[in-house]
Amino acid sequence: MKTIFSTAALTLIVITMLTSDIFAIPAFARKYNMTCKTCHSPFPKLKPYGDEFAGNGFVLKDQDAPRYFIDTGDPELSLIRDLPLAIRIDGNITFNKNNNEQSDFGTPVVFKLLSGGSLTKDVAYYVYYILENGKKGKIEDALLMFNNLFGSDLDLTVGQFQVSDPLFKRELRLTNSDYYIYKIRPGTSLVDLAYDRGIVLSYGFESGTDISLLIVNGTGIGEEFLSGTFDNDKYKNFMGRISQDINENLRLGTFGYLGKAEKLIPLISGETLYPQNETWMLGVDATFSLEPLELNVQYIERDDDNPFFLHKYNIGNISDTGIRIRGGFMELVFRPNGDESKWYAVALYNYVNLENHLLERVSKDVNSLAVHFGYLLKRNIRLTAEYSHDFNNKYGEFGLGFVTAF
Repeated sequence: MKTIFSTAALTLIVITMLTSDIFAIPAFARKYNMTCKTCHSPFPKLKPYGDEFAGNGFVLKDQDAPRYFIDTGDPELSLIRDLPLAIRIDGNITFNKNNNEQSDFGTPVVFKLLSGGSLTKDVAYYVYYILENGKKGKIEDALLMFNNLFGSDLDLTVGQFQVSDPLFKRELRLTNSDYYIYKIRPGTSLVDLAYDRGIVLSYGFESGTDISLLIVNGTGIGEEFLSGTFDNDKYKNFMGRISQDINENLRLGTFGYLGKAEKLIPLISGETLYPQNETWMLGVDATFSLEPLELNVQYIERDDDNPFFLHKYNIGNISDTGIRIRGGFMELVFRPNGDESKWYAVALYNYVNLENHLLERVSKDVNSLAVHFGYLLKRNIRLTAEYSHDFNNKYGEFGLGFVTAF
């Protein structure tokens, strides 16, 4: 009954949106009556101006949105006149996915219901609900942003977000192939650089230096949580990030991540064990842009001393289950005419190597190359073709698809 009710409620929301003229174009472009290419090239990939717009709480410094708030006569009440909503739908046809020698119609492979905008001066929100790959729907990004704290350039974000956002934003990539180094979880660890809950403090200097500090649960989202809490233990994980614009074409960055996790293991004897896993990560990255090319590079080393939560209590006579991970990605984007390009191309190479402290582990290693082509029917309608090749398992998969936002 709950599933039927949830499906009916979601259907009602979608029908309401589709029958209203106000949802004819994406929410932010509609709010400011501007083209998508102001912020994207192509969508959803952000340009520097779009990144600045998002960091400013979805407010353009040089343009006001007319009649955005309702005038209630109460200066202490801030109400958006029309709730900003948008839809994204992705579909594809895949061939030999995961080396299964099958073709598959995946439409929609992604459905997103998005909302975001300014709530009042220097306070904004962003949230979306997603149905992906036929799985049960969930909320991924859900955050509140406070800008210019204490009259400075200090910003605070609270909520649910991707830990990798200060590095490269997974959700804004153009390829179907992922940035795999961000999602890897050794053993039974819940720590990765994808979604988590916490806070982000960020500060930008006029010199082109950006600093971020993240404090997160280290448990991801959508997991089985204990005692009604989102964090399964008493520890918090920390990440620090610094990047520097060298010139208008080159940006360099580095980050460090430090965390600890604890699991509760009850024994038949009545004793309770509390094995721990300590995790650290170090990484460097760079972006080089020189139209019509953009090159993004990420390299990360990660060490988990007990990701199976076993060896500190000598369970199964295992003396060392630590795992070292090395890897990253290189992404080359080609837009022949910059913002005005009707087509583009992307090459994405992923490499991830997992090595046990005593024995090399290759079952989760990644060594793959994806080549992606896209054509814009409209600024908000993309047709795509992508071929990816797995060098470890010696097979390739191909897909044709579309991406829409409205």
